[in-house]
Amino acid sequence: MSTPSAKENKPLLLIRLWRNQEYRSITIQIITMVVLFTILGMIGNNVATNLEKAGKEFSFGFLNYPAGYDITFQPFISYSPTDTHTRAGLVGLLNTLLVAFSGVIIASILGFTMGILRLSSNWLINKIVYVFLEFTRNVPVLLHILFVYGIFLYTLPVPKKAINISDTVFLSNRGFYTPAPVFEDGFGYVLISIMAAILIVFFFKRWARKVQDTTGRIYPVFYISFAILIFLPLFTFFVAGSPLSIDMPALKGFNFKGGTSIKPEYIALTFALSYYTACFIAEIVRGGILAISKGQTEASHGLGLKPNRTLQLVVVPQALRVIIPPLCSQYLNLTKNSSLAIAIGYMDVVATIGGITLMQTGKEMETMIVLLITYLFFSLVISAFMNWFNRKMALVER
Repeated sequence: MSTPSAKENKPLLLIRLWRNQEYRSITIQIITMVVLFTILGMIGNNVATNLEKAGKEFSFGFLNYPAGYDITFQPFISYSPTDTHTRAGLVGLLNTLLVAFSGVIIASILGFTMGILRLSSNWLINKIVYVFLEFTRNVPVLLHILFVYGIFLYTLPVPKKAINISDTVFLSNRGFYTPAPVFEDGFGYVLISIMAAILIVFFFKRWARKVQDTTGRIYPVFYISFAILIFLPLFTFFVAGSPLSIDMPALKGFNFKGGTSIKPEYIALTFALSYYTACFIAEIVRGGILAISKGQTEASHGLGLKPNRTLQLVVVPQALRVIIPPLCSQYLNLTKNSSLAIAIGYMDVVATIGGITLMQTGKEMETMIVLLITYLFFSLVISAFMNWFNRKMALVER
């Protein structure tokens, strides 16, 4: 009886491997990656060819050229038109981070507040919040930004007729001017005392919780923590010789000089993005609270807890497990929507690198790559933090 040759066994071997789920999945993944990298290579080759035909060189050397344009709002680092495009982009990056950070905080507070009010038994409050949420969510965010900016720009007076509050705060259509702290020698000790106070409060709260779990004794954690956070830095401040002075704003010429200037573009952008995003957060919070069984509320009332304590200690901690995952998407949306700042002249990273720098240098591909990497980094950081927070709030099985 003749035996089949190796050539006749080969197709049978390939068929057997293909029918194996593990080998089949690996093969499909390899083929997918090869196709993906082939497409990316073709796109890259096409871009390089077109750039060569247009007489352009793909490089990021333009980042070291002088920017040649001014940025009026630079709260963190100094900048002048003679600085490089890199520094201009860094100023825009910090401005973007400022809007995203402050916007997330304000939107979270407003969103949780409106979400709880949306469930209020008071008919008037419930309906007012409902109308506001529905109106805001169904109007494009860009219109909200332009609307709020227009209010600031056309309702506030010019600097010479600025609203004066106790000769310390001035409100005009060019910005809000407030006194600015000037840190002198020795203020570093105050900063060290603040950090020490925070660490003391952190360990004190852990110790107080441990004592409460083991003995049942309850310490006034809030009042003790508040006293430590206030009196320890204050004591260090006076011992160090009060190393802090105040720079007051004053009208000089056509505008105010000195102090701290908060531009209306930043206020309008942050406020519009905050209340717009807060409306979506409010619906997420409402859904999360409604997802908790009413038996939890009834049991807490049966134990004698007041409604506000029931919400704080029973309902919200359980609802957070439902709220946090979609909340991450809203934080990402707020951060990415900050790119609309260019519509009102707020100099964020899109207005600097993706706007003026692009027009001056003609480096469309390079500037867009910088912006894509920047927003990708923002999104990954926010997602990583929210995933960590979600895991922390998840139920731990025993």
